[in-house]
Amino acid sequence: MHIPGSIAGRRRCAAAIAVAVTCSTVLTGSDIAATGGAPSPSVAAPQLDWRPCVQGRQFDCATAKVPLDYRNPGGRTIELAVVKRKATGPGRRIGTLFFNPGGPGGPGTVQMPQNYEFFPREVRERFDIVSWDPRGVGNSTAVNCFDSPTEADAWISSKPAGFPVGEQERASWIAAYKDLGRRCQQRDPELLRHVSTADTARDLDQLRQAVGDPQLTYFGISYGSYLGATYANLYPGKVRAMTIDSNIDPQAWTNHASNDAPRLPIFLRMGADLGLAGILDQFLALCGSTTTARCAFSAGSPKATRDKFDQLMQRLREHPQGAWTYGRTVGDTVSSLNVVHPGWTLLADRLQALWQGRAPEQAPPPPAPPVPNPYTGDEQGGAVLCSDSPNPRDPGAYHALEEAGATRTGDAGRFWTWAAEPCATWPAVAANRYRGPWNRPTAHPVLVVGTVYDPATPYRDAQAMAKELANARLLTNNGYGHSALLNPSSCVNAYESRYFIDGTLPPVGATCRPDAPPFSAPRPRGGIATGGGAMAGTAS
Repeated sequence: MHIPGSIAGRRRCAAAIAVAVTCSTVLTGSDIAATGGAPSPSVAAPQLDWRPCVQGRQFDCATAKVPLDYRNPGGRTIELAVVKRKATGPGRRIGTLFFNPGGPGGPGTVQMPQNYEFFPREVRERFDIVSWDPRGVGNSTAVNCFDSPTEADAWISSKPAGFPVGEQERASWIAAYKDLGRRCQQRDPELLRHVSTADTARDLDQLRQAVGDPQLTYFGISYGSYLGATYANLYPGKVRAMTIDSNIDPQAWTNHASNDAPRLPIFLRMGADLGLAGILDQFLALCGSTTTARCAFSAGSPKATRDKFDQLMQRLREHPQGAWTYGRTVGDTVSSLNVVHPGWTLLADRLQALWQGRAPEQAPPPPAPPVPNPYTGDEQGGAVLCSDSPNPRDPGAYHALEEAGATRTGDAGRFWTWAAEPCATWPAVAANRYRGPWNRPTAHPVLVVGTVYDPATPYRDAQAMAKELANARLLTNNGYGHSALLNPSSCVNAYESRYFIDGTLPPVGATCRPDAPPFSAPRPRGGIATGGGAMAGTAS
């Protein structure tokens, strides 16, 4: 997943979309029914042989073996890379909290250690925190469609950064992703059909059994919310506590379980462009309301700063600043809005550099994880997204979809349209998908957290998730960024901690705020590592 640029806030109906996709087709695969379909043969829980990931560090690693296809457990097996940080409160441990950082395609063995300190202190004291690289991803049995890093880099260089602008770039983009699908199909077509969210939910239940917990305690953000909802409906009796933050509307992901060709790509169905439009407007308004000492891109007022941003985007469309094209700048804006501190301040610095005709400095990389840093190419998140969620199948339709999206939300509509185009030529559909229903009564209620200004998963999706689930409570975070985990709120942390520990839900209608509003401190000097995150610069 990603997020885009110069938002005018226009939301007129995009009637052209229906015409643009009339020739689309739908890939079909078998679905898992509400009861989980035909009962899968029993599978013994994997053995986890925990060892220090790196000598002297406090994270332990293990490898779990699970069936590629749970309907054929005696067939091929795959490996899942798993990481654990033990509970820090001696004698107070409750159990294991499983964490999924989103994506799809987010490697938990990297992102959980990088973001461990963001978990509430009480949760770290009372739970072992375990994450894993989902099947197809990272250090697990992974979708990798290149023979070498050099070959992967050459493929990346063959397509425009961010999204395509103009006929030539559109052709290059479509050709590159068609080539990627061809490469993946040649290397491991069987794996491509078995990386669905339902497959990963079954893996999660295997891991639950492996650690000896009778019920699941789970924390998922972004795509991890959809994984959580899938688990909750496949294994409703196994839910002890589940917090899902920055939610995806499950009806949007599945296109309402329709077998008809989808009119819109997944991210426009979710309303991701609307969410981005809202938070970008807030970013520019808050920047324009402060001084350049706090936001370098400020033009002295909200309107002047919005106008300045629009002028910069138009200029970059016509005259890129070296490698900083319009598409790349929009893509950088998208990922930088996810984490407010220090992401927004550093984004303002880069935009100001471009305004002044200079190539901006790149943000420093996050700290190295305590595991081998895995390959996480586009094909890993794409393998999950494209096989599990329907999208228009005609690459030629996406230009018209882009223009209709731009009518609705400006550059946000353009970016989010093209973010799903790789699925148009993806060669596989999941063999086992779960498409609902979403209201199976769970053993315990689910806590749904939604941030009002979220650039990737709009607040309306959190509202939709809370309504879809049989027993859920919505906690509203009246703040900014992608997930309350990575944009800390002591209020959210307190509610989550109490819920995880003893099951107490927030009051109906509870609202929280972030600890530090945007641009609340002078701009930092020197490099600052922002850390990794579920949505930190990836599809997720």
